[in-house]
Amino acid sequence: MHAQKTELIQTRMIKRISIKEYLKNFKEFPTIDVRSPGEFEKGHIPSAKNVPLFSNEERAVVGTIYKQESKEAAIEKGYEIVNPKLDYYISASLEVAPDKKIVVHCWRGGMRSASVGQHLLDNGFEEVYLIEGGYKAFRGAITAFFEQELKLIVLGGYTGSGKTEILLEIAKTESQVVDLEGLANHKGSAFGGIGQKEQPSTEHFQNILFFEMDNLDINKHIWIEDESSNIGKAILPKSLFNQIREQRVFFIDIPRNERAYFLTQTYGKQHKDNLRDSILRIQKRLGPQNTTSAVEALENNDLTRVAELSLIYYDKAYLRGVEARNLITEIKLEKVDEIENAKTLKAFVDDYYSKNN
Repeated sequence: MHAQKTELIQTRMIKRISIKEYLKNFKEFPTIDVRSPGEFEKGHIPSAKNVPLFSNEERAVVGTIYKQESKEAAIEKGYEIVNPKLDYYISASLEVAPDKKIVVHCWRGGMRSASVGQHLLDNGFEEVYLIEGGYKAFRGAITAFFEQELKLIVLGGYTGSGKTEILLEIAKTESQVVDLEGLANHKGSAFGGIGQKEQPSTEHFQNILFFEMDNLDINKHIWIEDESSNIGKAILPKSLFNQIREQRVFFIDIPRNERAYFLTQTYGKQHKDNLRDSILRIQKRLGPQNTTSAVEALENNDLTRVAELSLIYYDKAYLRGVEARNLITEIKLEKVDEIENAKTLKAFVDDYYSKNN
């Protein structure tokens, strides 16, 4: 990009900020990611908007020239692609930052973001900040964050215990709570994707999770649900998963019939085809007899029976996992009632830590 106002170049420069500075002071600042739409879709800083310098196809063309010819030839091709779109970069950026103060980044904080940033400065933007290291630095910050020791309160319990609902109630008490399943758009079981929005990629799920947890005080307890390494197709950061496994589990034990009723209320209005597909997804684990019985019960609208048969598998699977853990505290509850159970659980945990700190 060629500057249009020489005098501005002499007096106004892009302000470079580290990813640490960005997360501390610029997290809510209008931010644009100038990578291609494909790069952005795979994963991005959650608050960023995509104003791509190149389309997916254009990026591929420039990359091929870089590999097969030279860096100089690739840069020349880049200018050829970019020059007709100079006005677009300004108008698209103004939509994101009408006050003309903006953060820009690309993959590594290199030529793409620097060129767009300078173009904005040269054409009326008042403040332009560039993230040094770009999106790559953001991903590095995620790894570093989850390698820290976190004070987790891990809520466990059989499928259908209403654990997510309990956590959301506890969040109303100003306790620090992370809703993993809400962030993943999935309830965790084979039925967990029914009625949910499309899941983010694993990379973007971890971005969203980090962006939320980075707002928390890691010196205080954080409530979180006991999960396997993946929630649907979204995989937890390995360091976080390991920490969940190493912490004490506060395991709520609710009778199966109560949990089966809760599941019928949760999934009862869903289309039968979706429920049947979910049953068949776990048929090897349910076994042929239970699978046949569950499908027949579904056709007969006996959703309670479907839930009871499914819980036979899920209870056994979860029990095997939790028995391998060293630190388990069991709390027996009579029914699935998120309001009362949240009160009981929070009082129990508060008392536990007041005695064991």
